[in-house]
Amino acid sequence: MENTLRETPIKTESESIDFPDEMLKVMKKTYQCGICGKSYSERGTLTKHKRIHTGEKPYQCNICGKAFISSSYLTIHIRTHTGEKPYHCDICGKSFAHSTHLSVHKYIHTGGQPYHCDICGKSMSSKSKLTVHKRFHTGEKPFQCDICGKAFSISSHLTTHKYMHTGGQPYHCDICGKSFSANSQLTIHKRIHTGEKPYHCDICGKPLSDPRNLNSHKRIHTGEKRYLCDICGKSFSHSGHLTAHKCIHTGEKPYPCEICGKSYSIKSELTVHKRIHTGDKPYSCDICGKSFPRRETLPIHKRIHTGEKPYHCDICGKSFTISNNLTIHKRSHTGEKPYCCDICGKSFTTTSGLTTHKYIHTGVKPYHCDICGKSFTVTSNLTTHKHRRETVSL
Repeated sequence: MENTLRETPIKTESESIDFPDEMLKVMKKTYQCGICGKSYSERGTLTKHKRIHTGEKPYQCNICGKAFISSSYLTIHIRTHTGEKPYHCDICGKSFAHSTHLSVHKYIHTGGQPYHCDICGKSMSSKSKLTVHKRFHTGEKPFQCDICGKAFSISSHLTTHKYMHTGGQPYHCDICGKSFSANSQLTIHKRIHTGEKPYHCDICGKPLSDPRNLNSHKRIHTGEKRYLCDICGKSFSHSGHLTAHKCIHTGEKPYPCEICGKSYSIKSELTVHKRIHTGDKPYSCDICGKSFPRRETLPIHKRIHTGEKPYHCDICGKSFTISNNLTIHKRSHTGEKPYCCDICGKSFTTTSGLTTHKYIHTGVKPYHCDICGKSFTVTSNLTTHKHRRETVSL
């Protein structure tokens, strides 16, 4: 192994020419990696590079134990624990832990995005962002988990993923005690407590707490659906939606609940499901105090107070508080009934209608009267039954 990793000085073309002595002093010897052939002008840089091949990480954080291939990476990492941000923007005063993050941030003020994708034309503020972006086009995922084999397009996503196997969640919220596998997740989580929403849509002005949600939100305006299912061709505006959709084809549900055993195709659905067991409802209405287990339920609930109905039928003009209700309503105009019983062939406009119908075939009566024990296939029949009992008792 040592032979393959030796530093190989490369004789450059300039060294074979008779240059003046003062120019030769400026010339730098090139050191080449014996494994991948990559070259460097400094021996120390090559030494650091070789650790990518050997896996050596001699610099360890004495707080969380995480190890790094260079002392500079460790110094930057330690700032996630100390909160130190020594690089300050001289325009807006915002601080950063890494000098390159400051350089990229300044493009917000200058409007500069000097790195352009030669496939779709999209511009980026840094070369590393362009490299990651191009992987959406190529499908390249160079970072692979050595435990389960899952691959990722970004190294930080692999690091976070590995905590699923190790159970490590080193970042703790000092308000509610919840733990996270990545510092960025903790930062976004804390905004639930503070109410901070620093990211604003430049089209409609909507404020958001997570920059990833801002990008997804903007696609509502643009109609962009960049994530394509290679099985059925359906397109999605968010990569997570595509991942969840593919589970329909594969049947995969990799996230099981350790309490009841129910499995889910996406992790966020498991997180929400667990709140049934814990009773946790972290999203509270600041008007009436009612709490909800799902974040997206809260803005829908608030429309009860505001009277807002932002979804309008373009056929009859009727308005709705929820987009799904508009979708179902439109079927009354089109006659569409997309949910079909696989036993008798009868079709329905909603999944709940199909589910209730199937009870006729199975004989299941899931709604029980807590007074007399009688069972019913639909909740409305149970409600009617209870009213009759109350009337008789009066």
